[in-house]
Amino acid sequence: MEIVCRAGIQVTGDGAREVHDDIIVEDCIRLFLNGEYLTTLVACLDRLADLGAGFVICEGLADEVDSVEVSGKDIYVTAPVKRDVHLEVESSGGYRVLGEPKAVSSSITVTADGIRAVTAAIESDTWRRTGGVHCSVLFCDGKLITRACDVGRHNTVDKVVGYAALHGIDRSTCVLGCTGRQPAGMVAKAANAGIPIVASRAASTDRGILTAQQAGLTLICFSRGERFTIYTHPERVPDVYSQVKKA
Repeated sequence: MEIVCRAGIQVTGDGAREVHDDIIVEDCIRLFLNGEYLTTLVACLDRLADLGAGFVICEGLADEVDSVEVSGKDIYVTAPVKRDVHLEVESSGGYRVLGEPKAVSSSITVTADGIRAVTAAIESDTWRRTGGVHCSVLFCDGKLITRACDVGRHNTVDKVVGYAALHGIDRSTCVLGCTGRQPAGMVAKAANAGIPIVASRAASTDRGILTAQQAGLTLICFSRGERFTIYTHPERVPDVYSQVKKA
């Protein structure tokens, strides 16, 4: 992941001074699916194979990919496509594929401490250094499998899902941790990837919660320190669910 140093003027209550900050580099990446141009992604220039594989899976175009090749800033994915591609602008300004997300089928559970461990792993050295990236992590059987940072919160999910797909990891046994908000498009990515539990440090939206409920996905937001809020399918966090008193 490329980082550059840029000069600026920092203003505080004590005055102004020149500073030199570490700044994350973003670029435009072209994605091709089965030999045809699909879309352009604004992303960091790292883990492009994971990004390409993950985008195709997370957007519900295919359950798995056959191959991924990277040439410069172009990603070429070969996959058994399941449906026609129709793109719409997402809340972030990027593009997502239209269509209902897949239903999630998984019997895994996680403890409250497990959720806290996922959240604690989200923070990265790149974020501490630049403050300019989102991060996602993927846990399986209580262990960190992979962590990805990027300027786009969607890209971080694509990268960890792509890593899982290219390494033969059963995504239905995984927990996804994110720094970013969870609107419908973000929730749909996890559902299409078959991930049953998502924990985010940030908020959701009404459509994000509705999408999670309908897809059978456990959506957890505002996960910071000891606290978190479970919005959908709380039965996958049984040590919490058993304590809940109905209002």
